Amino acid sequence: MFGPSHICPEIKLLERSRPPKLRAPRKEGAKPAGPAKIHDVAKRAGVSIKTVSRVINHESNVSEATRTAVMEAVAALSYRPNMFARGLASERSFLIGLLYDNPSAGYVAGLQLGALARCRELGYHLVVELLDSQAPNLGNAVHSLITESQLHGVVLTPPLCDAPAVLEALTRAKTRFVRIAPEKHLPGAMTVSIDDQKAAYDMTTYLISLGHHRIGFIKGHPGHGASYARYEGYRAALEKAGRPLVEELCVQGFFSYQSGMEAAEKLLSLARRPTAIFASNDDMAAAVLAAAQRYNLKTPEQLSVAGFDDSLVAQVVWPRLTTCRQPIKEMAAEAVSLLVQKNQDGGPQERRLEHELVVRESTAPPPLD
Repeated sequence: MFGPSHICPEIKLLERSRPPKLRAPRKEGAKPAGPAKIHDVAKRAGVSIKTVSRVINHESNVSEATRTAVMEAVAALSYRPNMFARGLASERSFLIGLLYDNPSAGYVAGLQLGALARCRELGYHLVVELLDSQAPNLGNAVHSLITESQLHGVVLTPPLCDAPAVLEALTRAKTRFVRIAPEKHLPGAMTVSIDDQKAAYDMTTYLISLGHHRIGFIKGHPGHGASYARYEGYRAALEKAGRPLVEELCVQGFFSYQSGMEAAEKLLSLARRPTAIFASNDDMAAAVLAAAQRYNLKTPEQLSVAGFDDSLVAQVVWPRLTTCRQPIKEMAAEAVSLLVQKNQDGGPQERRLEHELVVRESTAPPPLD
């Protein structure tokens, strides 16, 4: 065996005499070797680095032509801005927080997808946190999250959007927030919502138009402002049609499948059970469908069932649910936009989106007596 000291001297001489490797000159407009830097984008777009930063940070003092040139350069070079460098340069973290406490997986998933899509579009990152709205240290938990993560802003979903401890913690930390579907108006606060009362009114009116006289109603979680609005819509529709409000037909739910099952059991075990049941969300309405099978009731021939939200569960159960579509993804996306954009007039911003009645196979006229 030969060790390194026995290498032939001729080979060493050849290695030393090899000419250095020459790199071919980069063609004009070609992608840089390795990840593109901000100065690469600036050079390709023919603008300054500061202008590129303004475009990436969605600042308004940039012409549309310049913005287009920069974004075309970003796409051509597959440039991805460094989140931490952007934060240092602009004193923003580019992190948006989404705080929730809701048992409905479909509702939460819709919020996350909508917020995530808009964050990506605007160059931000989404931080999702599950919190216990009944926790005694809720305010401290929120304040710690804000200070440790340096969130640029927070999207608050019900019931957290109405929790005094949460609102106080965000105000103390001087952090921007948007409330989705709050119960109470907060002066100067940004909100995104639908008209929950009108939506429930429309659904109840639809069931009345089918000929139903005994319409059961499963209330939403009492800690959510939308729950009261939906109940008021149900009550107002009955009153408008000259129908009495029957207390035994109104049962408390908590937006969970299990609470919907328990509420359905109470309604279907009545001596004079309802011919239609309107649940305050789709999870509880899906539970009503399951409970109806246990009572050997055909849906919709013997029992009509309606929900609220138009979440995924409304479309995967059978029969598919008639429901009131709440644009959950769009509401979350609008909340992110409100956080990111600059409020020009300094006043409150409230955005109300439209609901839609979606009629499917779970509702029909009541059976003949």
